[in-house]
Amino acid sequence: MRPTTLRTRHGLFLAVGALCVLLNRQGLGPLWYTGVALLALSMLLRWSLWRTQRPPRERTPVRVAVPVTGRWRALNSPATKVPSHTHSHAQTYAIDLTHHPAGRPTPAFHWLRPFGVRPHHYPAFGSPVLAPADGVVVAVVDGTRDHLSRTSLPGLLYLVVEGFVRGMGWPRHLWGNHVVLKLDEGVYAGFAHLRRGSPCVAVGDTVKAGERLAECGNSGNSSEPHLHFQLMNGPDPETAQGLPFAWHYEDDDGTRHTGVPADLVHFTPAPP
Repeated sequence: MRPTTLRTRHGLFLAVGALCVLLNRQGLGPLWYTGVALLALSMLLRWSLWRTQRPPRERTPVRVAVPVTGRWRALNSPATKVPSHTHSHAQTYAIDLTHHPAGRPTPAFHWLRPFGVRPHHYPAFGSPVLAPADGVVVAVVDGTRDHLSRTSLPGLLYLVVEGFVRGMGWPRHLWGNHVVLKLDEGVYAGFAHLRRGSPCVAVGDTVKAGERLAECGNSGNSSEPHLHFQLMNGPDPETAQGLPFAWHYEDDDGTRHTGVPADLVHFTPAPP
């Protein structure tokens, strides 16, 4: 097994190590020591992979189009902090987008009940996801269900635990339904949390900028229907590094910008 492949399986070592410790009933014995060793190995592999996926600081943003239409809001934006998410899964410069068209409010946060809301109550659910540039489809994952939102205090607590567990697995566990598009040599775009059954492209398809790829959903590690978008320097988010990008967009005041909107900024795509 190659070192890179071994590092991406740190979650498996963590699960087996934790199981050994939990099942141990003989005190400080072989099973306990095996479990502790596997837990330590898991942490070492995860740290090593994190260092590998940490990209150089100075990189020129790649110009691409906004992959949605209408009025959206930026969350976890690289314009606010870097890494915007984490270096893991090439998410250094990733951004989350929620849809907020005029006259269509999103369900409110509740402290206790209900635990979550069905995704079709959110304007983002079913919104088209578009190719930000010409490219070739290199990965399509579908079949993961669109779950309830996590918009309550119990739901958010569950999301924290759920996110940790999902992060130990394969990309489909974290990203849910997703598409990866090769835009250029060394530039790949990832679109995550897509609606089940919505991808309308297949591996090997050539797409043009603005062409429909799928629909926004609530699959994978998602608190509510939204689009997770990122650029990376390889097709595999488990081993690639994140790349910065720049959009042309217009804020609610009508001012046009080139870059990335900061957290909580509402914007619409603007032509170059």
